Amino acid sequence: MDTLKGKVALITGGASGIGRATALLCAQEGAAVAIMDLDGDGGAAAAEEARAAGGRALFLPGDVTRADDCRRAVAATVAAFGGLDVLCNNAGIIRRADVLATTEAEWDRVMAVNVKSVFLMSREAIPHLAARGGGAIVNIASGWGLKGGAAAAAYCASKGAVVNLTRAMAIDHAAQGIRVNAVCPGDTDTAMLRREAGQLGRPEAEFLAEAAGRPLGRCGRPEEIARAVLYLATDASSFVTGTTLVVDGGGLA
Repeated sequence: MDTLKGKVALITGGASGIGRATALLCAQEGAAVAIMDLDGDGGAAAAEEARAAGGRALFLPGDVTRADDCRRAVAATVAAFGGLDVLCNNAGIIRRADVLATTEAEWDRVMAVNVKSVFLMSREAIPHLAARGGGAIVNIASGWGLKGGAAAAAYCASKGAVVNLTRAMAIDHAAQGIRVNAVCPGDTDTAMLRREAGQLGRPEAEFLAEAAGRPLGRCGRPEEIARAVLYLATDASSFVTGTTLVVDGGGLA
């Protein structure tokens, strides 16, 4: 549909799952796409897939918890494609444990990847978005950023922080024409969801069946979450900022 024709999008955690689906969809919709990830093989393959879909794509190896890596990623995107219009802060990890079973190092890592990265990447991206007359930041939060969940204390805290950071940035940068929103997915069929079963010591099939226990009777697909990101990244949502879009098959309902 070319809804992002002439635009430049940077997606963190774009080597797999929701990030990869988002990168591919943005490329299909006409954007030049930069993919940032620690996974070199997966990131390079995702960029090649985006190019095969007819788009321009660049893989940027980097750690979203490191300020220098974030600075280099944004600078490389602007240098390669001439600017930046969309930032999708998708990189994330989960640790399934309550506070008693969570180590300080695990807590710090979850907060760094899930929250600090949003701050670091947005801080680098916002001047470039403003230079283009505005743009969109889409943060991937979670349904567990809006309600609590069992044995996921650090993750719930981190995603709740993403939701409120989204609101704060939306207020601060509206005058620059920058819209900031969050997508809150429910359980989505990705490698990360399957790893949760292992963290909890649960059989994968049993865990996934339980995750599908929502009104629509199934887990989400990465491309379904990507379509929500696309909506918030385009002029289709031109009067939408500071909001959380829940995409969870009715789970929160």
